[in-house]
Amino acid sequence: MRHQTVTPTVYDDTSGSTDGPAAALLLGRHRRAFTLVELLVVIAVIALLAALLQPVLSRAKAKAREVVCLNNLKQLQTCAKLYSLDNDDFLPPNRYVYYINTGGPSAGFDPNLTWCAGLAPFDTTTENIERGLLFRYNTSTEIYRCPSDKSRVRTPDGQYLQLRRTRSYNMSQSINGLPDSEQATLLPSFAKESEIDDPAPSKLLFFVGVHEDSILDSHFGIPPRGPMFAGVSPQWWDLPTGRHAQGGSFSFADGHVERWRWAAPKIFTERAQPVRQDGEMQDFQRVQRGVKAEDR
Repeated sequence: MRHQTVTPTVYDDTSGSTDGPAAALLLGRHRRAFTLVELLVVIAVIALLAALLQPVLSRAKAKAREVVCLNNLKQLQTCAKLYSLDNDDFLPPNRYVYYINTGGPSAGFDPNLTWCAGLAPFDTTTENIERGLLFRYNTSTEIYRCPSDKSRVRTPDGQYLQLRRTRSYNMSQSINGLPDSEQATLLPSFAKESEIDDPAPSKLLFFVGVHEDSILDSHFGIPPRGPMFAGVSPQWWDLPTGRHAQGGSFSFADGHVERWRWAAPKIFTERAQPVRQDGEMQDFQRVQRGVKAEDR
């Protein structure tokens, strides 16, 4: 067998040629590095881009929390529907079981008179939620709290604890919310789902996101439309929240959920606070149209 002799190629770099691997290596060794000024410019550009993107990212996070809040209300609404199916069309009970001034249980207290016992500012655990009438239909305690609600638990004497509250939502007075007998005519409500007619199910408020400084028990109340309160200065018995870019979250008796943009900021000042004259009357009347009017 004949063997072919291979002669290696030799590159002559003495001619000053810029071609070939050796020349490329020489050029690489002399490549210019970044100067300090150029590096600082790059860092400044990155910082500027981060500053420009920060508001966008913040809005995106806020929108995501709003979506989670609406989904929470949707899940609670589904639980209420399942309760009605299991209880001959009756809506979940939603009565007053606490004295507002003291926070103590009312006379004849019975946790079965309310869909969720407890007082949101003081509950240190989810025990009241887990004992509630809707918990069997969805065992996640997270659906009871808005992700934008950063409020903390406090003691009755005003000391704040390093604990997040467990509940951000109340049920409207129109939902099987007859309180004690002396007030039953003041806050008319629907006992059964099939009774809902005015407002229509698509207009009747069911679950309401409540302002963190206003929430107490699980009952949302507002003076209903009708002659009894016609001559009384409008008041927020319970103040809805404005956590979502000056907007509040609601579910409705037909099962859908909505975020309402408020005409005026929701600022808590006191219990049963007067409706401000800065455009808030529009918001008050909007909520008022979502609850059952006085029986005629």
